[in-house]
Amino acid sequence: MMSFKAGRWLALAACMAAVSVPAMAAEETGEPTHAQPALPTVPLTITSADGVKHAFTVEKAMTPREQQVGEMFRPSVPADGGMIFVWSYPRQSDMWMQHTQAPLDIVFIGADNRVSSIVENAVPLSLARISSHGPVRATLELQAGITEKLGIVVGDRVDSAVLNAGPSAK
Repeated sequence: MMSFKAGRWLALAACMAAVSVPAMAAEETGEPTHAQPALPTVPLTITSADGVKHAFTVEKAMTPREQQVGEMFRPSVPADGGMIFVWSYPRQSDMWMQHTQAPLDIVFIGADNRVSSIVENAVPLSLARISSHGPVRATLELQAGITEKLGIVVGDRVDSAVLNAGPSAK
């Protein structure tokens, strides 16, 4: 039989847990209010049809929360950086620029690791949907204008360990 004092302690602990869990859940799933810390990075190379290679070091947005926050609230993206979102299976990818201060080029990567479409110069802070217009295995956000500057086009090959290892690579 539990003592009265122990029972009160367990009841207090249960109340504290009930109060703390929703607060944590709101932090992890609520509307983002600030930029997320820098995420782990991985090298990524885009190779054109004529063999020219363009090297980047991109952050890996792997968890649902990392993917939800993405590049939000960040004032800029380095020319050789960006962020990749790897999906658990090829799917329609719809992005938006809500709370994203820096313009971006959004590169959609097909199941064959080739660029399937590019949306250049996505407008900062816009709620307009940016669509892959078909299933893709990953979405890559780069500095606005970099795809045109480097001549990156549909059909170019994208290579990175995060693509070879799949969505669980962290």
